[in-house]
Amino acid sequence: MYETDRPDVGAGYRFSRTHTFNEEQVRSFALAAGDENPLHVDAEYASTTRFRGLIASATHTTSLLMGLTATHLSSRGSVLGVNFSFDLLRPVKATECVHLEWMVTSVAALANGTQRLGLEGAVRAIDGRTLVLAQGCVSFAPQDLHGRR
Repeated sequence: MYETDRPDVGAGYRFSRTHTFNEEQVRSFALAAGDENPLHVDAEYASTTRFRGLIASATHTTSLLMGLTATHLSSRGSVLGVNFSFDLLRPVKATECVHLEWMVTSVAALANGTQRLGLEGAVRAIDGRTLVLAQGCVSFAPQDLHGRR
């Protein structure tokens, strides 16, 4: 993961991680999510399509992005997702290594001491192609100096 050189979670703050998909993971996730589309679960069928192999389901790629916000921000305070939206620009191949990234674009202080963070994110292939764009909003209560939330 990387972050900006600032200690606080404010506008401009960035966090990311990489993820490598594999066919078994793509198949298992799709089935667990109730998505039986053969593009996600049937390698033989998927190899005959324009994708030439399995592709990750949208629920898989978007879950990884939302999970990153929860995992990263919960280490710095209390976080609760409010809303997320996604633009699925290109398929994510079942053997692809991707970079998941978010940037805080806005911070609004709320009366109860929490903050509303606006986020912009993306899934990018290692070669730089943008596969998914994301926008999100979370409720965030930063830790105090003693680690309390």
